[in-house]
This record gives sequence, C-alpha cells and structure tokens, in this order.
Amino acid sequence: MTVLSTTQSDAHTRVTELRSQFDPRLVAVPSGEIRLRWSVASETPGLTQQGYQLQWRRGDGAWITGEPVASDAAIDVQAGTEALLPREVRRYRVRLVTEAGWTPWSDELVVEGALSGADLHADVIDIASETEGPTPIFRREFTLTTAPRRARLYISALGVYEVRINGERATDGILNPGWTSYQERILLDTLDVAPLLRTGENAIEITVGDGWYRGRMGFADRREIYGDRIGPVAQLEVTDADGARATIVTDPSWRGGFGAVRSASIYDGTHTDLTLAVDSDVVGFDDAEWMPARTVPFDRALFVPRPVAPVREVQALPMSATERAGAVALDAGQNISGWVRLEVEGRRGDTVTVRHAEVLEPDGALHTAALRTAKATDTYVLGRDGRQMLEPAFTFHGFRYAEVTGDVRVLSATAVAISSDLAPRSEFSSSHAALDRFHENVVWSQRDNFVSVPTDCPQRDERLGWTGDAQAFAATANTLFDSESFWASWLRDLEVEQNDDGAVASLVPNIIRPGDLLMGGEAVDDMGRAGWADAATIVPMSTYDAYGSTDVLRTQLHSMRRWVDHLRRRAGDDVLLPEEPFQYGDWLDPDAPGDRPWEAKTSPLFVANCFYVQSAALLARAEAILGEEGAEAHADLAARVAEAVWQRWGDEAMRTQTGAALCLEFGIVPAAERATLAASLAENVRAENGRIATGFLGTPLVLFALSRNGHLTEAYRMLLRREAPSWLYQVDRGATTVWERWDAIRPDGTIHTGAMDSKEGDTMISFNHYAYGAVIDWVYRTVAGLDPVEPGYRVVRIAPRPAESLRHARARVQTSYGALAIDWTVSAGGALTAEITVPFGVRAELDLPTTDASTVTVDGGAAPTFLTHGTHRVVVTAAAVVPSDAPST
Repeated sequence: MTVLSTTQSDAHTRVTELRSQFDPRLVAVPSGEIRLRWSVASETPGLTQQGYQLQWRRGDGAWITGEPVASDAAIDVQAGTEALLPREVRRYRVRLVTEAGWTPWSDELVVEGALSGADLHADVIDIASETEGPTPIFRREFTLTTAPRRARLYISALGVYEVRINGERATDGILNPGWTSYQERILLDTLDVAPLLRTGENAIEITVGDGWYRGRMGFADRREIYGDRIGPVAQLEVTDADGARATIVTDPSWRGGFGAVRSASIYDGTHTDLTLAVDSDVVGFDDAEWMPARTVPFDRALFVPRPVAPVREVQALPMSATERAGAVALDAGQNISGWVRLEVEGRRGDTVTVRHAEVLEPDGALHTAALRTAKATDTYVLGRDGRQMLEPAFTFHGFRYAEVTGDVRVLSATAVAISSDLAPRSEFSSSHAALDRFHENVVWSQRDNFVSVPTDCPQRDERLGWTGDAQAFAATANTLFDSESFWASWLRDLEVEQNDDGAVASLVPNIIRPGDLLMGGEAVDDMGRAGWADAATIVPMSTYDAYGSTDVLRTQLHSMRRWVDHLRRRAGDDVLLPEEPFQYGDWLDPDAPGDRPWEAKTSPLFVANCFYVQSAALLARAEAILGEEGAEAHADLAARVAEAVWQRWGDEAMRTQTGAALCLEFGIVPAAERATLAASLAENVRAENGRIATGFLGTPLVLFALSRNGHLTEAYRMLLRREAPSWLYQVDRGATTVWERWDAIRPDGTIHTGAMDSKEGDTMISFNHYAYGAVIDWVYRTVAGLDPVEPGYRVVRIAPRPAESLRHARARVQTSYGALAIDWTVSAGGALTAEITVPFGVRAELDLPTTDASTVTVDGGAAPTFLTHGTHRVVVTAAAVVPSDAPST
C-alpha cells in the first residue's frame, strides 16, 4: 500500500493558498496552459508533501478529478491537459497527502481566459488630433434591456487611456495599457464592469492621451515614435441571466471630441482647462457637434492579454505647505513617482501652476537642472468659483518637493505615488538606523522606477528601460517585491528588441535610433553592450532562482541562445571578444571623470569578456535545468573563455574592486588562486577604509565576493561606511531614494552638476536610481541570514552574520511556499538568540555564527542539521561577531 492509496485524513494540514502562474488580481489571464502553485500550513511537525490530487471544472459544472500523483512539487504543477480558452471560466482545487493522510480540499481558484486581439471584432478608432494637443474623448450610449449577470470590457489603446461608464471610473489602472514594444505587442485589459451597468440607457467614455505611443520620449527629443494616430479599441460583452450576450464595440458609430485636458505629456506635465470640462461620461450628453470616429487601420493581432498588474496608485502622502517668495512650497517627505493632488479655493478662470523637483537648492528653490528638458509642470484653469480638487491626467513626475503658484488658496496637498502594483515580498529592520533607512530608500526607488517598465529614473527626459540597470538590480528586485510577472512581460519585449543577429538593446522598449546615443560627442552603438545586453541571461536566471518556476527559462531560452551565439560570432576565431569602439564598462565608477562615466578603472574589454563568461555559463545552466541540448557545450565555452580572461587580465583583477569581484563571482579565477584574489580585494577595501570603488556592474557583486571568501569584516566596513562614496553617506545627506551618482550631493551641500560632454547643457544627475541599491540582496542573505540555496527558497541556508555595529536584525521573505522569517539578537554577553519561521515544504539548513566556545540549542534541545516547517527558537552561546570599526547608530 502506497501513501497515495491511504484512506486516512490529515486534518491538521491545509492548503492556505492556491494560485496559477499569473497575478491572482487579474480579472482574466492569457489563455493556454495553466500551471498551479500552492502554499501549505501544518500543525504537525516534520510532515512533508508526498503527493497531490487535482480537481477542476468549467464554470459551475461537475468536478473532474485527476489521479493522485506522487510528487513533492508545489510550483509549476500542470493543471490538466486542456488549454484554457478565451472567455472560459475554470475552477481548480487541490488536496495533498502527507505521512498523516489526505488534507481537505483547498478553496477554489477561479481562472478566466482573456481575449486576444484575434478574438476582437472592435476597430481601433480615432479623430483628428494633434500631438501634444488636446486629448481626444470618445463616447457612445447604449441600451440594456435586462440586468447584466456578467460584463467584461476588453480594452486597449494606441496611447494611454482612461475609461468611465455612467460617470464612474471603470478601472483603477493608470497609464493603461502601459508601455511595451508596441510594434509587436500591446497589452489588452479585461475589466469587470458589471457593477457599473444598469438596465436602460448607459454611457461609456474613453479618453486617450499621447503617452509613450505618440508623445515626446527619449533624450533625442523624438515624438510619434510608434505612430501619429491615437485612439481606443474596446469590446464590451454583457451577458444576462439567460446567457444571452450583447456586444458593443468601438467603430465609426462612436463620437469624438475634446474636453478639459488641453495637453498631456509624460515629461512635461498636463495643462487642464476646467472651463472646457464636459460631462461626456453620462447619459444625455449632447455630442451632436462632436466628430464621428474614424477607423484606424491596425493589426488586431498585436493586442495580447495583460499578464502583469497595471500601474496603480500605491500610496498617498500628505504634504506639508509653507509660504515662500509668493508661492506655496510643498514637501512630501519622500521622493516618489506620481503627482500632486491639490485642493484649492479660487475663482473661475484662475490659473494654478505646480512645478516639481527631487531636491532643493541650498537657497530653498526647486532644483530643476536635473530635469534637463522635462518641464514637469502641471497647470490648471479653474472651472468654477469655490473649492476644487485638481489632479493631472496622463503624466507623472519624480519629486519630493513641489511649488504652487496662482491667485488661489491651497487647502490641502497630497503626493500620489504610483507604481506597477507588485505585491511587497519582504521586510527588513535592524539595530542600525541608517541601514534601515537605506533599505527603505531602495524599496522606494524600485517602486518609483517600476512604472510599467524598469526605468532608470522617474524625473528627467529619459525614464527608459535601461537593461544594465535592470540586470544589476534584478536579484534585489525579486527579493523586495513579487516581480516575477513584471520581468516575464518585460523580457518578452527584450526578445522583441533583439537584432536579427541576436544583439540585445541597451533599452527595452528600444526607442534609440542611429545617432541618438552620444558619448564624448560621438555616436555609439547601443546594441550588444556588455553588462547591459547580458540582461538576456541574468534576469531570467535571477527570476528562476527567486521564484522557482521554470516558465521564465523556458520562455526566454531562445533569446538567451541568440545572445550567446551573437557573442561567439563576435569573438570569431579567437576565444575572447575583440576591442570595440565603445562599451559602457563599469558605468559611474566613482573614480571615472564626472563627464565621462564610461571611463572606469577596470578595462571595459576585461569587463565585457567577464560578462561573456557569465552569459555562457547561465545559458548552460538553463539548458541543464530544462533538459535541453547544449548545456555541456556552453559550459565548455564558458570555461574556455574564463581561462583566457584570467590569462590576459588576472593581474588587473588583483588591482580593482570590480575586476576582483567579477572574477570571483563569475567563477573566472582558478581555484588555486581564488584565496589570493579575495585577499587582494580585502586589502584594497582596508586600504581605502571601506571606500566603494565600483560602478553599476561591480557594485552588486563586491560584497558577495568578500563575504563568500571569508572577508566579512571588509564587507561590513564597506556596507556601514558613512563618508562618500558609500551607501550610507546619501542617507546622512537626507536621501529618501537611491542616487545615480555616489556624490550627487557633495559634503558641502552643493549639488553635483552631472555635466556630460556629449552636448552643451546635457546633464546626468538623478536622485532616484535603483542600481546601487542592488546591495540589499546581500543584506537579506548575509546580515539577516536568509540565503536561498535552491530556486524558490526550496532549500534555504539560515546564516546570520552579526557585527559589532549591527547586533539585531529581523527579516521576512514571502516565498512561493509561504513566509520565511528570522528575528535575531546578540546580547551583551555574546549569545545569539534567533526566532526562525520556516514554511511548509522548505528545508532550512543551519549555518550559524559559532566559535570554538559556542553551544547551539534548537527549541531547547540538540541542534539538528536542518529545520522543517514551524517556528523555532535557536540559541548560540559565544556567537561569532564580525569586527567592525564603522559607527553604530
């Protein structure tokens, strides 16, 4: 008798969450194969999942029960053999078998199939409108003879849209459908609008702004990048109690006109004239003078179901207000992406102007030089006397401070923070206040820059999906937020933007054209640049390691192969990549010239070949995981290139932090010389008193290179250093997000000019750039001690490393299996006490900070080699504490 055939019940174990590979908040998901994952709680220590059984049904039909399966898998479980169809509603549930018997069935998971462009009968429509001019509004009225039982609005746009039905917003999404590589894929939203509809007459209104599609984007000041016509595509399907379905689609029967929004630009802001406001979202509005809509010839197949949460309002922060030089100065206390929600009192026709900035000049004025050509200004003309609430449409700004001018009285101001609405995944706090603040700065920088795409910054005339920033930060992003679906969507665009020869773009979506990208006044190639293009391999593997699903590897494998094949062709008959006119190199090395950030200490060709090794090795690993051919050949390629790299640049690796970190972390240094290289890196750090000497590419690796090779003291010296350049220096200067440059605000309080020499007036200074925040992944793994050993935290190493300046830490990571948490403290007497929570299905190996004098107890008894699910109390007497000369605060 096997455990699967048992008739016993395990009433003390239950499935606490059942979900698919998609965000559970989506109304509908892309049709096709559904894969399940679950988390479990059990009151019985030591139990494990021995197998599972699935049930599913269509709609409210009868349950179909699958055969029991002997498996401990709880991620990527195939939910039957039948693909989910468009419009289909399917229900799933699961039960598990443990050593104690079968659990109860889980709660139902309801999954609905979304429509694709091929399923639409609607047209894309528009009216004549000017780029950066008034935003067009489209409307139609329709009659429902019976009450709707179900109603779905499938909607997207060329541009960005807002939709209202009977005077109410139909979605809380912002800047929908978001930014993707529009030439190949535009997201199609599914909205549940049944609560907004009524029997009788109804009205629907869709407003469309230029957004990323037609508006000004990029440092080359381009407009109409994807097209010169904007408008919606929408299909409303209403089903009554008898199952009859009525369909309303966008077509030439719709009418179009203009209203209060006179211009809306992502960079420049919005001008709203409320004297021209219209009530076109309600029944009875007279649109006789409006224009009939026109059909826009467009391939519907480009519309694909949304696979990721939209941008939403994620927080509202009250702003303080003070009078300054005839204006009202506002302070949110936090640098954000979003806008100011302003309540004012004035008279019809009064003008209100709101300007934004991240920091203030020493004299208290807004620092706007960092914005470059972005105006970041919202203006309003009041539509009536009295109180009015003002908010812009189809724009966002990166700011902490704002200034309001106009002959009105400001009653209240709120900073509205927006972001792609990813669920927070982790928490961290410690006995070191500055480190805690830096952690929050990194959280905010991810939130502020994950606005549909992973941007470099949210404030200036850029806000682009730089691939180098993304790959450097991917591991930390996956630790801080549930970023799995976000990366999966963005990586589809990364493959879209690959050249025919496999080269990967520096930007995704890529809007760079030949001649746009200037470095030192010279046009450079943005394709296939080392450390940027390697996002094609690094981001998928980081996502797999964080969440445990092979989906991202399977989907991106072709892209990964094309990139490594491209590198191999560039190397030609030689093993190594050749010298090339331009590489970004270890961008923004603190010792590089301020106006030439690509001129780092570490040779860019050395760096490029190190990343060649890493991409080949990651591809080999992906092929091995998926059981695909090529793993052995690509592993051999990585080894051969690594050997050649070390032979040519081994001496240089001994001299720079980035060179040493790359060789140590990418497995380039021979085993016999690893300790020597690590010692040279540690000596460099000691000689510099913890001074960071790495740029974008070295920074994510340098602390790992130290700590994994026995040099924790030097790692902590770097982490906790307070003088510039360092992570905590910017905290001491009042930063609430991560800076682009280590010395963005100098010790004397002056602001770095960020001058670049590519053209007069060009600057590069941002106070909200997440790349240097990549260190936070190390903080979770090493300071807190939650270090995943197997993908998805299936096996985790509990390895806290307390320091003299950091004697307490608490952290939690919401893994796919459940919450993994630790709360440790070192007493004055030197004993470490930790409370550790391990989720069901996870094996936690103990790697505790012990000395020869230590004793270890777990739950009051002898210490096992690993922990299973439950909460455990661990005590280590005479614990090892890392010496540190950094100040504790």
